[in-house]
Amino acid sequence: MSTFVLIHGGGDSGWSWHLVADALRRRGHDAIAPDLPAGDDGADLTTYADAVVAAAGDRPGVIVVGHSFGAFTAPLVAERLDARVLVLVAGMIPVPGERPADWGGGAGYRDAVREQAARDGGRTGSDDPDVCFYHDVPRELAEEAKRRERAHPSEAATAKPWPLAAWPAVPTRFLLCAQDRCFPPGLFRRLVPERLGITPDEIDAGHCVALSRPVELADRLHGYAQ
Repeated sequence: MSTFVLIHGGGDSGWSWHLVADALRRRGHDAIAPDLPAGDDGADLTTYADAVVAAAGDRPGVIVVGHSFGAFTAPLVAERLDARVLVLVAGMIPVPGERPADWGGGAGYRDAVREQAARDGGRTGSDDPDVCFYHDVPRELAEEAKRRERAHPSEAATAKPWPLAAWPAVPTRFLLCAQDRCFPPGLFRRLVPERLGITPDEIDAGHCVALSRPVELADRLHGYAQ
């Protein structure tokens, strides 16, 4: 059995992981998905990591999973909990000293979105969340997700440099979403080898894969635990 510590992305809450957590428990694992602080202008990435570490307690065999903006917090948590594995799901891979606010320019995000939008008629990067984020999520779940949106991350969390001096010494996996209209898959196919030195795995889903393909995502996470 492993304990999966599931870290949500920007605007989300732990609820976004509830279907995946249930599927992991059915496979014999433990799973927690804490709410990171929201609506707190002073909360930074260390604050977020503190909240996750406190929620994890002394659970054994931890696997840390970070989705989207959660990738800035997940390595901090993985290092502090001496995680067995660190998994990023469509995660914004940080580098030491980079501010999350500067990630788009440093990663080549804007060019990747512009190029993919030219190919798909503007769906990638759309201002309509139902087009960009929830296009493959069941309607009832998409509406609930939008109802639950929160003011996260804070300005402080995006303005301060990523605090680690190096990537933690934890085996790392990356799962990109092949139908992602927020972070084009081509971006991560290039960025993951550059920043992590590994080849990403792929799942046929949009950005909100924990809601659109929860069982398949749980199967992937279960596989990383083996």
